Amino acid sequence: MEVKKEILFFFFDQVYLISGRLLRTSYSHDSQKSHTTHSLDDTVLVPTMLRWLGLAGVSLAGYYVWSKIDFWLRERKFRKLVGTERAPVKAGSFPFGLDIYSVIMWHFEHQTLPEWARQEYEKHGNTYTVNMLGSTSIATREPRNIQAVLTSQFKDFGIGPPRIGSFAPLLGQGIFSIDGRGWEHSRALLRPQFAKDQITQLENMEEHIRTMVECIRIQGDGSVIDLQELFFELTIDSATHFLFGESCQVLKHRLNVLRGDIKEAPLGTRFASAFDLAQRHIINRYRLRDYYYMHNPQEFKDANKTCHDFVDKYVYRAVEMHKRGMNTEPEKAGKKRYVFLDEIAKETQDPIVLRDALTNILLAGRDTTASLLSFVFYLLVRHPEVEQKLRATIKQEFGDASDAEILTFHDLKNCKYLRWVIDETLRLYPVVPFNVRAAFEDTTLPLGGGPDGKSPIFVPKGTAIEYSVYSMHRREDIWGADANWFRPERWGEPRNKEGFGNFEFLPFNGGPRICLGQQFALIEASYAIVRMFQHFNRFEMAEFNPFLKLNATLTMCVGGKGVLVKCYKDEKA
Repeated sequence: MEVKKEILFFFFDQVYLISGRLLRTSYSHDSQKSHTTHSLDDTVLVPTMLRWLGLAGVSLAGYYVWSKIDFWLRERKFRKLVGTERAPVKAGSFPFGLDIYSVIMWHFEHQTLPEWARQEYEKHGNTYTVNMLGSTSIATREPRNIQAVLTSQFKDFGIGPPRIGSFAPLLGQGIFSIDGRGWEHSRALLRPQFAKDQITQLENMEEHIRTMVECIRIQGDGSVIDLQELFFELTIDSATHFLFGESCQVLKHRLNVLRGDIKEAPLGTRFASAFDLAQRHIINRYRLRDYYYMHNPQEFKDANKTCHDFVDKYVYRAVEMHKRGMNTEPEKAGKKRYVFLDEIAKETQDPIVLRDALTNILLAGRDTTASLLSFVFYLLVRHPEVEQKLRATIKQEFGDASDAEILTFHDLKNCKYLRWVIDETLRLYPVVPFNVRAAFEDTTLPLGGGPDGKSPIFVPKGTAIEYSVYSMHRREDIWGADANWFRPERWGEPRNKEGFGNFEFLPFNGGPRICLGQQFALIEASYAIVRMFQHFNRFEMAEFNPFLKLNATLTMCVGGKGVLVKCYKDEKA
């Protein structure tokens, strides 16, 4: 096959050489003629243009033919080696799959994309191929395919240039926006910071939950509250407190406004707004795939600068303290509060590395936990029987609000029904509903080819693998006929795991890139749920629209009007 490739390359090299000579000869002849006549008439210009267009057409046709032959040869190699067969193709009606792209954008704007994608799998199978915007992708919700991409064939895949280029202006070279050795170094820097000793410190969370509860109470018992908005403010306050040693105080600003003590928005509030804005632009870039660079407005640049300036303030302070030896002094009596930045500054004092690490962790720690909490309460107020059972469990195991100090990492982790509620929420509404990997080299996936979808498929170098966790979590052959229903009790029942490699439930990704902060997020969410139940004796649904909208950007949260809930301190109906 290599010999055939060399022959093809030689043939097209000769075509290009001959084309170049013809153009130079034509240009030289026409130039001499133009100097003689002092003008370029149609007898010179038109033939030259036609020759140029003809040569360009021959070159393009040659490249197209060569690419088809090259693909056929590479595919044949894997067909002989491992028996690959082709996956079903989702065909578009317009060139470059523009009709498919426009449908995706419509569902994205109308916040229905995850469910539409699930229905497409029902039509085309668990794995299928789609051509769009000049590139080929393989869409899959097959656990074994996802397992291969994330674990057994991890070295064959990376996050790919479109994601790196889309994310880099905000996230730099952090764990979510880099491949290869750079990713390994960044991961190694961060991994030790998520040890059990760090994630069991719940003092930061308690302080901000009390502020959030006060924001709810000051509006009156039974007032309609968008809990999702409050949860996003809660998690950015707690995340910045954990990372930088001090909170950006978004909830305190809200409380001041509600009390009438209106002040100028603090820098932390402006940072939170800029962080949201930058993410919206990142997803707009990412949707353009290989053409991500075409979306780069000044608003995006300004938002990135605001975020970087905010983080840099803490970074340079930590670096200076490390140089002076201030963070290596003996601890005073009492337990020292853990500060993420201070710890990683012991490993490196490169301000860019530190900023990138912090921004990436902030993205993960803030958005995912807030989205999880929002979906939990969205579901609980629509399933009062689950809420009552969870409330009884919390009261039995953790007591009332006066017993907050007894909440421990161990007890929260081992509260079975609370974990069932969280896992069932993550199953139905994983906070990262879609993910993508790109093939570094020609490789395969174990399933999806042939009439029955059981044969391996060929994955050419550069092909994007788009896997949908949302769709996989709702497969009836895995989760039963009620796969689309919220039923926490299913986690205490046996289910069909045969042939799925334990990758059928993947809320935190898997393999070497598994979420570093998985336990941190689960404990933080568990703590917030318990404290909300201890502070309020009843929750009621305040919006009766049965059609849930899903705002799926970098992460997924409740769309539409958010999570409108009435919180009651009293127990009266």
